[in-house]
Amino acid sequence: MKDRKNTDNLYSNPQNYIVDFAFDKNVASVFPDMIRRSVPGYETVIPLLGLLAGQYAQPGSHIYDLGCSLGAATLSMRQRITQDNCRIIAVDNAEAMTQQCRENVSKEKGIPVEVLCEDIRNIDIQNASVVTLNFTLQFIDPDRRLDLLKKIHNGMNDHGILILSEKINFTEHDEQLFQQNMHIAFKKANGYSEMEISQKRTALENVLIPDTKEQHQQRLKEAGFSPVHFWFQCFNFISFVAFK
Repeated sequence: MKDRKNTDNLYSNPQNYIVDFAFDKNVASVFPDMIRRSVPGYETVIPLLGLLAGQYAQPGSHIYDLGCSLGAATLSMRQRITQDNCRIIAVDNAEAMTQQCRENVSKEKGIPVEVLCEDIRNIDIQNASVVTLNFTLQFIDPDRRLDLLKKIHNGMNDHGILILSEKINFTEHDEQLFQQNMHIAFKKANGYSEMEISQKRTALENVLIPDTKEQHQQRLKEAGFSPVHFWFQCFNFISFVAFK
């Protein structure tokens, strides 16, 4: 039977005033259930992040998980990286997330993992062969996204990769409507009510600001990445691999 304590019901009751979404203790406690039921393809992306990291991690290098939340991508990469003397640096600015991430990391063995509670824009990227931004860039101010990508690029080793996963918008109205409606259908199929979907959408409105696929591709190229490969899409959620 499902543990109701860890079920996402944060928006199941009517709220007179909806505050902006924040990755606080309440969200951290239900986050695995929330993201599984909200992000189509998430349960495919996470193990494949590990596969990509296992292919491209360089011996003696750093692997960064920027916006690590509870550490799902970190643990996936840790399971797959077999190159010598690698280290994962997992970063999130939400203390509730990093506390739980440290606990999750401590339960498994593998290459060393350092978990930092810090703004990812303040992290000094060095000797990086793999960097992942897994549904994270969308929470950064759009005017600061290019600067972050440039900083990541400058701190990466030659032939390193950036894995960027995001929710996106579409330039064509019909496609935007189709993908948006399918995302809503996905959430309803996973047990969310129309009220929950509506209230969470309002909470995220000023916090999660998606780009189009074309905007991501252009920005990655402006930051210095080439080539940029589009490798995954499920409705309005996609992922790129960008090479230095």
